[in-house]
Amino acid sequence: MNELTVVDKANEWRRMKSLVLDSVASPITKRVYNMALDEFFDWYRLEPRPGFTKATVNAWRVTLDERGLGSSSIIIRMSAIRQLAVEATDNGLLAPELAAGIQRVKSAKSIGVRAGNWLSLKQAQTLLNAPDITTLKGLRDRAIIAVLLGCALRRSEVAALTMAHVQQRDGRWCIVDLYGKHRRVRTIPMPAWVKVAIDAWTAPAGVVDGYLFRPVIRGDQVRGKVLSEKVVWQMLRPYAKAAGVAGIAPHDCRRTAAIFQAASSSSRMIQV
Repeated sequence: MNELTVVDKANEWRRMKSLVLDSVASPITKRVYNMALDEFFDWYRLEPRPGFTKATVNAWRVTLDERGLGSSSIIIRMSAIRQLAVEATDNGLLAPELAAGIQRVKSAKSIGVRAGNWLSLKQAQTLLNAPDITTLKGLRDRAIIAVLLGCALRRSEVAALTMAHVQQRDGRWCIVDLYGKHRRVRTIPMPAWVKVAIDAWTAPAGVVDGYLFRPVIRGDQVRGKVLSEKVVWQMLRPYAKAAGVAGIAPHDCRRTAAIFQAASSSSRMIQV
């Protein structure tokens, strides 16, 4: 029973992987687990192995070190393997004592805390002013940057934002009942300048319901109903470079927003 009896059966490997992916809610975690398990399966098939055992997983762990991966990359890959052992045990494909051994394989240590990047108020204002607002694409991109800097959303949350999320509560604008990471629901206050940027985009684009941000194709035409989170990341790069803050990512804008909110008044000083 130490063989994951599915070693030579591609369909069974896929079934086990599906069980692991179904056990997590976050789309980002699903994507990373999918990649991690595919890597492990490909490595497993390269040569004869003693089965899905602690020794095998230890060997895989050594391989990850030899590849020079960072601690975060190793941790997420080992987490996927541990979850595979859990699902294999629950489905009668792996003895509980073998699964327990796999759980004891040490992962990488996270040493220290990465500070990350954030913007000053002046840099944030320069980034917000970077898009060409004489075009629909520029108006959309400015609104996206405004939401990132003013509301501290993740790029996946920006892509999922709808017109229905934007509501007034107690006389102020908010993003209401937004599902985020791990399906947590929260309501986020929206600075007035963010609402101004959103209105400047939605009015000429004719967006009155559905997803707030839409694809804009060549010819400055709005096409499609939803923007992917990858586009949010790609959109930011040229503006960050033009603003003199090359390398800034959406999560750095989220971090910047958190700093502004902690300073209370800073987020009100940005202008559209």
